[in-house]
Amino acid sequence: MPPEDAYTATPFLPARGGLPALRKAAASCRGCPLHRDATQTVFGTGKATARVMLVGEQPGDQEDRQGTPFVGPAGNLLDRALADAGIDPAEAYLTNAVKHFKFTRAEPRKRRIHKAPTLREATACSPWLAAELKTVKPELLVVLGATAGKALLGSSFRVTRVRGTLLEEEIHGRPQRLVATVHPSAVLRSDDREAAYQGLVSDLKTAARALE
Repeated sequence: MPPEDAYTATPFLPARGGLPALRKAAASCRGCPLHRDATQTVFGTGKATARVMLVGEQPGDQEDRQGTPFVGPAGNLLDRALADAGIDPAEAYLTNAVKHFKFTRAEPRKRRIHKAPTLREATACSPWLAAELKTVKPELLVVLGATAGKALLGSSFRVTRVRGTLLEEEIHGRPQRLVATVHPSAVLRSDDREAAYQGLVSDLKTAARALE
């Protein structure tokens, strides 16, 4: 049976080592079928000493091509929102619940269109996120959007119920303070982008206060 049919990244995790070892091992992950079409694994980026970790859904088109999370339009908007909220983007660890880009095409050779990963795919990828959390041990987790929230907190998670609120939950066996908000790509899709952006900044200000 091909390893991706087992839907778990666990066999690909290194036995020891910090973020560099995790990043190297993740590059060869075949824990679910998403690796087949993606250009590469897009692992998290940032310092192992980061006080805050931000978790999004999955890489987008630009992230898939460059191999780094949050380098596309949504990432640029997130950097601006973090700065406006009083959080230095350079001091944050950025990652995604799913490490490979899932997409569809309307026609061959046309633009790749983002397709939301399934809960099964996010669960398959969760050992990488658990390892990142164990290694970085952030003081605060910022959950960006529903997919990341469900991957970390279960299928009943709803961003609209808890956004902008400081919570404490047990995640992968350890107590974790967290703040949930919308994914920055949702701001870009909003009919009222300015209002949506200010809502994101307001939620991130809650995170900034929690780090004071």
